[in-house]
Amino acid sequence: MSRLLPLFAFVLLATLLGFGIWWNSSHDPAAVPSPLINKPAPTFALPRLDQPAKTVSKDTLLGKPYLVNVFASWCFACGAEHPVLMAESRKLGVPLVGYDYKDDANDAKAWLAQHGDPYDMVIADVSGHTAIDFGVYGAPETFLIDGKGVIRYKRIGPLTPEVIAQQLKPAIEALQQEAH
Repeated sequence: MSRLLPLFAFVLLATLLGFGIWWNSSHDPAAVPSPLINKPAPTFALPRLDQPAKTVSKDTLLGKPYLVNVFASWCFACGAEHPVLMAESRKLGVPLVGYDYKDDANDAKAWLAQHGDPYDMVIADVSGHTAIDFGVYGAPETFLIDGKGVIRYKRIGPLTPEVIAQQLKPAIEALQQEAH
C-alpha cells in the first residue's frame, strides 16, 4: 500500500492540474462579474484632461447613455486597444469618455497626441480614488452607463472588434430600445 501512495498522489495532482487548465481555457478572464452592474454609477467630479479647471461629474453626463474607457499612457494593453477605439468609437452611437487613470497629465496628453484621440472628452483621476468606487482593477476597462446613470455593462481588458460586435453594440442597442 505504501508503494501506491506516490502513484495516488500523482494522479490526484494531475487531475487537479487538468481541471485548472480546463477551467482557465473555458472561462473568459475578462468576464469578471461586477457587483455594480444594474446599480447606479458612483458619484464623481473629476477634472478634464484638456481643461483642468473644468470638472465633469456624473450629473453632467446624465440624460443619454455613454461609455467610460479607463486608460493610461503607461498601460501596455491600452496601446493594443487604442487602434480599435480609433476605428470604432464614432460608430458606437454613444459618447466615449476617456478616463485617464493614475497618470501624469502631460504623459497622457502626449500619448493621445501621438496615438490619436478617440474620446469625446477625457477626465483625469490622478490619485485613482474615484476608480476604486467604480471597482476598477486596472486599465483598460470599459463601462456602459445608461442615461439614468446606471452601469449596464463592464469589460475588463482591451476591447476588440469581436467584443464590440458581440457584446458592446448589442448592449448599446438594448439601451437605445429601452429609451424609445
